[in-house]
Amino acid sequence: MTDSALIAKFAVRQGDDALVLGHRLSEWTSRSPFLEEDLALTNVALDFVGRARMFYQYAATLTGGDANEDTFAYTRDAREFSNLLICELPRGDFAFTICRQYLYDAFALPFMQALMKSSDQQLAAIAAKAEKETKYHVRRDTDWMLRLGDGTEESQGRMQKALDDLWGYTGELFDVDDVDRALIAEGIVPDVSLLRDQWLETVSDTIARANLELPQADWKAAGGRDGIHTESLGFLLAELQSVQRAYPGLKW
Repeated sequence: MTDSALIAKFAVRQGDDALVLGHRLSEWTSRSPFLEEDLALTNVALDFVGRARMFYQYAATLTGGDANEDTFAYTRDAREFSNLLICELPRGDFAFTICRQYLYDAFALPFMQALMKSSDQQLAAIAAKAEKETKYHVRRDTDWMLRLGDGTEESQGRMQKALDDLWGYTGELFDVDDVDRALIAEGIVPDVSLLRDQWLETVSDTIARANLELPQADWKAAGGRDGIHTESLGFLLAELQSVQRAYPGLKW
């Protein structure tokens, strides 16, 4: 596989993460605890959809032919998506959404900062834009983690349950496969396995300050990068792709 094909595959993976997680966040529109948070979550969802577009557009440029951002978002089945499993899990309650977002964004920040040093100028430029957004996301997530974890008995209980349920999905954030290794060797993408200690230190500190307990790493989910997903992704894509499936090739 050529470098351009590998970079396209990497870009699609990042686009898939952002699109699927952005869709999950968009499900809170009109359902958030109060109006300001409704607007905030919707804006964060838009940040992720915008990130997906940038990665998909770059992948389409590298792929050539008739490929475009809509091709990647709307015409692939679940088995062809390569997003991390943590991104596709059902919305859950507000504590689950906040906890997932924090665990993901705490990884995304050092990842984007490392990707900014990529020898591929386009990937570096996308990472630079995403890094600015992610700094804000991490501050927001952390505030909510502390507020809910150190809040009422119910809010703390819900947050601890969310943390316990999600922890096994975090290991996949740091998996490296042959695609990654080839691009790491060329200085095109960072080695995410080297980010784990930094992530764990950051997350452990927040968990302690939120009066929550760090879960035991006694199981680990995997398979998302290889197209092996939970049944939740199929339902998500059925909604996300419904208009394009009903009217193939539709243009606004």
